[in-house]
Amino acid sequence: MKMLKCYVRHRMADKQIDGVLQLAELSGVCRNTITKLYRSKDVETIKVDTLMRLCDALECKLSDLVEYTPDNK
Repeated sequence: MKMLKCYVRHRMADKQIDGVLQLAELSGVCRNTITKLYRSKDVETIKVDTLMRLCDALECKLSDLVEYTPDNK
């Protein structure tokens, strides 16, 4: 099964960002979108542009934010 894991929650803790609203203000990304990522729901539907804006706000690489695990065949 293909899987994307999201580490937004971890990066927020690393940067001492208190909540979704604070990250939304820093990144300009919609609070609902960040909440999806924070809860690791529907990560596959998030646009790359959105992830890049979060990377800029969190001062991290894309690989620090999401991890892709391919199918085990």
